[in-house]
Amino acid sequence: FVDLFFIGEGEEVNLEVNDLYRECKNAGKTKKEFLSLAAKIQGVYVPSLYDVSYNEDGTVSAVTAKDGAPEKITKRVVAELDTAYYPDRFPVPLTEIVHDRAVSEIFRGCIRGCRFCQAGFIYRPVREKSVEVISEQCRTLCQNTGYDELSLSSLSTSDYTELEPLLDRLMEWTEKERVSISLPSQRVDSFSTELMEKIKSVRRSGLTFAPEAGTQRLRDTINKNVTEEELIKTCRTAFSGGWTGIKLYFMIGLPTETDEDIVGIADLGQKVVNEYYKNPDKPKGKSVNVTLSASSFVPKPFTPFQWEPQDSVERVVEKQQLLCKSVTTKKITVNWHDAETSFVEAVFARGDRRCGKALLAAWKMGCKFDGWTGYFKYDLWLKAFEQCGLDPKFYASRRRSTDEVLPWDHIDVGISKNFLKRELEKAYHAKTTNHCRQNCSGCGADKLTGGVCHARG
Repeated sequence: FVDLFFIGEGEEVNLEVNDLYRECKNAGKTKKEFLSLAAKIQGVYVPSLYDVSYNEDGTVSAVTAKDGAPEKITKRVVAELDTAYYPDRFPVPLTEIVHDRAVSEIFRGCIRGCRFCQAGFIYRPVREKSVEVISEQCRTLCQNTGYDELSLSSLSTSDYTELEPLLDRLMEWTEKERVSISLPSQRVDSFSTELMEKIKSVRRSGLTFAPEAGTQRLRDTINKNVTEEELIKTCRTAFSGGWTGIKLYFMIGLPTETDEDIVGIADLGQKVVNEYYKNPDKPKGKSVNVTLSASSFVPKPFTPFQWEPQDSVERVVEKQQLLCKSVTTKKITVNWHDAETSFVEAVFARGDRRCGKALLAAWKMGCKFDGWTGYFKYDLWLKAFEQCGLDPKFYASRRRSTDEVLPWDHIDVGISKNFLKRELEKAYHAKTTNHCRQNCSGCGADKLTGGVCHARG
């Protein structure tokens, strides 16, 4: 389906490939010649230049490069974000859209290392923009688009080292120009009274936190590194500041999860509700609403859990029902993701090239807009896999050996496989790893920026 992929960040490689394409076109070179030359640019993956062989049990035997293509494709990284291109204008739609606001990226990467999170590993190392550059880009975006709402975007915005000075700088002009600032999901252990006061002055809406698991044992297993005490303290601070709505993100089906962990999600939600009514500074005459949003765990490449199986659809549904039964108050709302959709996602998350046939077959059968519940046709997906001789459980529900050749082993995102194996072993023993600013855990991402990991600063 695809002639070439850009692996990593595209600001620089995009221009290089465009320049090469013009040269090849002017020189009368063929498409095959262009792709062979493009494959020599770091970060460019040309699938047709790699042959895949399989073992009798269906696992990958080897991925072999040909015609001069590199054995491994190393992702591209933009080392200096302050000088990197960032769009200062874009078409503003006439209809309301989901992210109907100006968005400013404040840094890339993540210091945390949650073991289920693909983005947290593949976007390493951490690189931050300066306060001055962010403020100027935000103001230009608002002036050029007319938006009166601004969102500060990153994987973990509260981990930006200069967040409070940044908010001070932004408020020098946002208050005068009546532009509101919104922050994405906050870290439980980074939400302070000072930060709350700054957020209150620009926008008061529901707050979102992501404990991810209902018990401390499971939070340690996934390396979330937040405690129940920190969550309750944070909610107490928010309630004292006038908030009445808290949304908590969780995952169902995490490795080593038990029914006790599921019940723990409801218990944690109840403790947050109780904290609201214990707080003497809570808003008068207002009720609290706590939303528990539970998505299904999907094992992803380049994470410590890439070898782990996904729960069966039936087991996920059982856990969802258990969560709902465990909630005993109308102050708590429970949302969850469709288990069948998550199963298909898991198939393609860890699938190999053979899944391409099923993708095409499903499309021919009428599968489209699958992210919309009304369009998702699980039976057609199962029929497509069967038609192509594929067992979807082989990809989604199978625990893989750490010695197995994985379909993505020829892609180098900077994270060493040995590091991921060490993290998986620590997960089995519910042992945590400090975040990057506390001490380096040797993930390998620093090689992408000349041996210097910006998160160490």
